[in-house]
Parts: sequence; C-alpha cells; structure tokens
Amino acid sequence: MNLVSVEGISKAYGEKVLFEPISFGINKDQKIALIAKNGSGKTSILKILSGADTPDQGAVNYRKDTRISFLPQEPKLDPKLTVEQAILQSGSKILNVIANYDRALENPDDQEAYQKAFEAMDQNDAWDFENQYKQILSKLKLDRLDAKVGALSGGQKKRIALCNVLLEQPELLILDEPTNHLDLEMIEWLEDYFKKEKITLLMVTHDRYFLERVCNEIIELDEGKLYSYKGNYSYYLEKRDARIAQEQVEAHKTKLHFKKELDWMRRQPKARTTKSKSRIEDFKIIKEKAQQRRNDHEVQLEINMERLGSKMIEMHKVSKSFEDKVILDAYDYTFQRNDRIGIIGKNGTGKSTFLNLITEVIAPDTGKIVLGETVKFGYYTQKGIEVKEGQKVIEVIREFGDFIPLKKGQKISAQQLLERFLFDRKKQYDFVEKLSGGERKRLYLCTVLIQNPNFLILDEPTNDLDILTLNVLESFLLDFPGCLIVVSHDRYFMDKIVDHLFVFQGKGVIDDFPGNYSDYRAYEESAVQETYNASSDQKKQNNDWKTNIKSENGLSFNEQKEYNKLEKEIKNLENSRDSLQNRFATASLNPEEIKKLSIELSEISEQIDVKTERWFALSDIKDS
Repeated sequence: MNLVSVEGISKAYGEKVLFEPISFGINKDQKIALIAKNGSGKTSILKILSGADTPDQGAVNYRKDTRISFLPQEPKLDPKLTVEQAILQSGSKILNVIANYDRALENPDDQEAYQKAFEAMDQNDAWDFENQYKQILSKLKLDRLDAKVGALSGGQKKRIALCNVLLEQPELLILDEPTNHLDLEMIEWLEDYFKKEKITLLMVTHDRYFLERVCNEIIELDEGKLYSYKGNYSYYLEKRDARIAQEQVEAHKTKLHFKKELDWMRRQPKARTTKSKSRIEDFKIIKEKAQQRRNDHEVQLEINMERLGSKMIEMHKVSKSFEDKVILDAYDYTFQRNDRIGIIGKNGTGKSTFLNLITEVIAPDTGKIVLGETVKFGYYTQKGIEVKEGQKVIEVIREFGDFIPLKKGQKISAQQLLERFLFDRKKQYDFVEKLSGGERKRLYLCTVLIQNPNFLILDEPTNDLDILTLNVLESFLLDFPGCLIVVSHDRYFMDKIVDHLFVFQGKGVIDDFPGNYSDYRAYEESAVQETYNASSDQKKQNNDWKTNIKSENGLSFNEQKEYNKLEKEIKNLENSRDSLQNRFATASLNPEEIKKLSIELSEISEQIDVKTERWFALSDIKDS
C-alpha cells in the first residue's frame, strides 16, 4: 500500500540548488534511510514530506487520512511548559485520559473523580497504551515530569520530542537524526523498538549500526540523482561500490569516444552536410558526459604531528564532585603514547567533565593532573564553533592558522585544507550562517586539526556528520599517530577507532575495559547469561566478568589491567631510582642525608624487584 508519492520535487535557496526534480514513493511498513552529503538537502526533503516546508516545484501526494509525525533535528518546545505538559500537548486524546487517571490516583479521597477517570480508561482502551507510555518515559529517562522545558538541555528536549512522535502512533514516522543526544542504552532500546513495531519510517541518520539493523531500504541522493537499494546498510555499500565502478567504466568509454569525435570535429571542412550537423549535436552531448566528474573529493589527511614526549598526562588520586554527585573518586591513570581510548556511559555520568578536567578547563577538587611539556591538545567539544556575525568560511579557518605542515616537508594552505574537507573554493567564501549543521561541524573539525595537535579529544564528533565525512574522519583517525580520546554514541565509529574503553558506571566508578564497544557488549551479554544459568551460590563469581572472562592473550580483565599498570609503575620507580642515584653523584650530602637517601633507594629497588617479578609472571601467562 502506497502512503506517499513524491513527484518531481526540487528545492533551491537563491543561487544554491539543493536538488533537481526527484521522485520516489513510500509504501506501508517500509523502513527507509535517506543518505546524502551534508548540505545536499536531506533535511529539506524531510521537511517537505512532513509539510513543514514546500518544494519549488513538483508535488507530494499522500494517501487519504495518512497520519504523519515528524521529529526535527532541533525540536521547538514551549520553554514555559513542564515536561508532562509538553508531552500532553502532542495532541493524543488517550494521553490526557491517562494523565487524568494518574492525578486521580494521587487523590484517593475523591472517589467520584477516580471512578470517572477509571471508566474513561476503559472506554478508550487506554490500559495497554499506558504501559507503552510509561515504558517510553522510562527508557528515555523522562522521569522529572514537573521540570520546566526551558531549563533542559538540547538532548533532553530532543528526547521529549521523540517521546511525542512515538506516542502519536503515526502511520508514517519521519525522523531527522533520531539517535543524536541519546546514550547507548537509549539507542539500543530505540533500535529494538523500531525493529519490532509495524511502523513505516523515513529517516536521516549517521548511525550505521542503526541503519544496518532497522532499515530495509536505502535511498541515496548523489550528484543530484536518487538511487534506491532494497536492503540494509551492508547491501547498500556493496551495491553502491558496484555502481560507482560501473560509472567509472562508462566514463572511461565516454572519454575515448569523446577523443575520437574531437579528432573528427577538427578535421571537418567548413561546408557541412545534414549528417555532419547531426553528429556535431551528438558531439556536444558526448562532450558534456565526458567532462562530468564525481565530486567525492577523497580527503587525504597527512598531517605531520608535533613530537609527543615520553610524559603525557598523569592523573593522581583525582576526585571531582558536583554537590552530592560524584564524578571521580581518587582516580589514577597515566596516559601512554598511542592510547586510543573510547569513553562510554549513560548521560550524566561525567564523561564531558572528565575531558574538561584533563584539558584544565576545570580543576579537580582533590588530587593532581600533571601535563607533559610537549602535549598539544586538539579539543573538539559538543558546543561546536563560535562564529562572529558576517564571517566567511575561509576567515574562520584562518583565525587558527594559514597553513599546517604535512609529511615530507610539505605544507598545505588553509584553502587547500578546506578543499580536502569538501569545501570547494566557492563555498569557502560563503557566510558561515548559510552552512548546514553538518557543514558547520566539518568546519569546526578543520579548525581543530589545523592547529596540529598531538593529543586529540573528540566529544561526540559524529553528530550531524554525513556518512561520507565519517568515513573520511575514520581514515584519518586510524592513521593518527598521537593520543586519542573519543566520546561517542556511534557504535560503528567506536568499534573502528578505539582499542580500549573507559566505562563510566556513575558514582565515581570508571572501568578500564580492554577492547572496543562490540567486545564490551559481548562481555556484558556473556556475564548476564552466565549469571542467569548459574546456581545461586555461583552467581557472584560468574557475574564478575572482569575476573573470569579471559582476553585473547590469556589474561583476565583484571590481570591485563594489572599488567599494563605494572609497566607504568616500574618505569616510574626506575626514574625515581635514577634521580636518587644522580643526587648521590652530584650533591654535597652530610651523613644524615646519605643515610636517608640510602634507605629510600633501597625501598625503591625492593619495589622494583617485587613488581618486576610479578610482571614476568604475567608475561609468562600472556605469552603461553
């Protein structure tokens, strides 16, 4: 059953043409993802289909009485309302019935009001809907129903808007980046919800696991043309590569044909026959095809990072709290060269606070954080880029530098860097306020990288970036030779980039997990399954995945953690020993000072022996 037919719609803003006439249809129970580069009109297409915007030409035809709900990237909610009022405003009659029933339960003395509310629940078949309503509120962490919308974060407002569109139970649900601002637990719940529910979806999302597991069709807008793929994300990648390869073969044939016709044109006499004129017209078409180029602009990031010394960041007994909320509790960690750390955890567990601590944006309550002299941060925050009014793209990047060094002694100008990040020369002189959300994020990434950091921190870098840009960013990060910390809810991105995780459990607990996100989920599921199957006297032991689950090298989680820690501790102790020995050789010491230093040196040497012996024991397990 066809719900929507899109017939020849186009959209432009002034001279900027987003897309030429395109046509497609949406049938009942289809789950479709729309993929395109940033700035090519994805959001405009969704707005046109939802009725929030109109096309310049063409039409969108809906099946009669089709209920449509739209989740925009930036929902507009009345800041004066409470969370509950904002949800009830969605227009669902049943929601008001449920709200009246909940209020009646809070006032048990008013039996008449309770009886009336109870009967309304029966009359509207609201009991099952109430269960769904409460489940959605719980999963989206909307438990403070009396909080004012104006006091909420952007992510909390997005969750209210998502709750509203789910509760409207539309026949067609249109979603613009639904996973933005959701933590991993929420994303996985939403993924399961859409997989199970019989609902028709059209969405724009950069979450490739979400695409893989939810969608059964991909529509790609590429170079102004629409391509449809009847399958999930893996199928799309396979067929898209085949299409591009075929296009390259056809382009090569066209160029050969063009060369042949060009030779013929040059040899033509001035007097031309009708047949010649026809061939000349054909030549014009051939020439146009031969001069077409794919506009992928493969990014080649070969930034020559500044040297990173042996000492980077050391965290010693660091604690941080906000009133009664504990973020860190006497936390110790020494960052190593080439650390590639992913940070995961529920919203509000302190991930961004942790990044602000190590970059000295905020200070710890107790303990100390020591930065190496050569550390140069590149910090990509969720706040994004702050742009002065009337600034152009090229002016923004030049505030951070005119060029950056590349490998082999070469340099790249600010203009060339922008080109590599898919900003052509014309767009570089556009005003920043004309850029899409994804293009702004891409520009912000440019400003971070042009500073040539050796310690890169990315806080939710994948939000609003298109999939092509994500592939480019991943390629760069895989080759990045410095330290890397990534906070992201993009599971595909995390799996590809990081090799161990800081898992923020809340209340100051941070687990250091040796693996990527999929490894962590496998460990969790294994632990849950073992606990479920175990007898009651074995549950505690089986539930401790850190102790029992072995990594590929034979060490348990805690043994691997101890092994890594021992390496750092032994190195620090050896540095202390060498420092003491140098004092013996260079300083003028009295007998008392010599005795004190000798005792200290002896204690350090003993610690080195004990820790080295343990390190060798773990090495034997690791290498066996």
